[in-house]
Amino acid sequence: MMRSMFAGVSGLRNHQIRMDVIGNNIANVNTVGYKTSRATFQDALSQSLKGATAPQNNRGGINPQQVGLGVTLSSIDVIHTAGNLQTTGVNTDLALQGNGFFIVGEGAQNYYTRAGNFSMDTSGRLVYSNGLQLQGWMADATGNINTNGQIAGIRLPINSTIDPKATEELTLAGNLNSSAEDGANFTRNVQVYDSLGNSHVLEIEFKKTGNNAWTYTITPDTGSTIAGDTGNITFDPANGHLSTGGPTFNITYNPVGGAAAGQDIEINIEALTQQQASESSIGYEQNGYPMGYLQSFKIDSAGKIIGVFTNGLTEDIAQVAVATFSNAGGLEKMGETMFRESSNSGSAQINPSGVGGSGKITPGTLEMSNVDLSQEFTDMIVTQRGFQANSRIITTSDEMLQELVNLKR
Repeated sequence: MMRSMFAGVSGLRNHQIRMDVIGNNIANVNTVGYKTSRATFQDALSQSLKGATAPQNNRGGINPQQVGLGVTLSSIDVIHTAGNLQTTGVNTDLALQGNGFFIVGEGAQNYYTRAGNFSMDTSGRLVYSNGLQLQGWMADATGNINTNGQIAGIRLPINSTIDPKATEELTLAGNLNSSAEDGANFTRNVQVYDSLGNSHVLEIEFKKTGNNAWTYTITPDTGSTIAGDTGNITFDPANGHLSTGGPTFNITYNPVGGAAAGQDIEINIEALTQQQASESSIGYEQNGYPMGYLQSFKIDSAGKIIGVFTNGLTEDIAQVAVATFSNAGGLEKMGETMFRESSNSGSAQINPSGVGGSGKITPGTLEMSNVDLSQEFTDMIVTQRGFQANSRIITTSDEMLQELVNLKR
């Protein structure tokens, strides 16, 4: 049989494989996180008809005479270029800008994906579309995250709370009217919290008693008592800042309602001045808060999952891990837009987002496929023409064999 026929058959077979790769790329043009592939060819082993000879005496050298035996598949490469980002507004959707993969797993087996379409199940786990759990580092009881520790499945504490905190520090800042007449007063109500997280209102009255001199009186809510509730303060006439009576004083608050008595509160009035001849105005800050329940969560560019509580406080819950490989092209496809390690990919280097060459996380977005349709359709035309040309080799070889057979007629 003719070598050309078998060369044509190899061309048909390998162009069909290339067409399979192109078809799969086009089919996944809208697959989240999909990475396009390409097929490359190489020539098959050539049959030597005559070997090469070296130049000798007055004769020149002769090149070898070889006939190729067709084409074989050289490689099917996965192209890990970035796809475009699409904004979804879903806070569990994540995309990586740069190198790396999200890690999803079940037990000891981990898989890697660029598709960030995660969701939360009824138990608070962040899971991939197939149920595998997103991997990262959970925060400890104090809210600290150890990114040097072992990764585990991320689970949001959907019923968690933050214990209440009694007010320990109260800061007043503002200005008392320097042109106020003796006997004039200014009242400011402030909100504080007891050990049970109950809110209480303290009324603080400032009364001018003389030139640059004021008194303060603190009146608690009904049923509560205060020790150290009065005092005197004096301002420096040169600059309007406190000269005596500060910058801090302490009160002992005994709230009503069953909360712990003897609540010490330090009141800081260092930022209180008498610099302007305008209506008195005082603001305040305090460090107490009521009990809070986990209301929602958000994810930042470092992959930190931050819980937002009903009392307005936030707390770190977990951090998403990102894996990078020395040869991402060596990863083995597992379907469902996932990869796993192979002997040529290298081991996964696991770091937080933006560390160790890993990309940054963009929450509320998804990475689309990196399939270039214009390139795929061009490759499809070239592949089709290559297939047709190889089919002509077979038909022409067949006609030549037919002529050979006809010699006997």
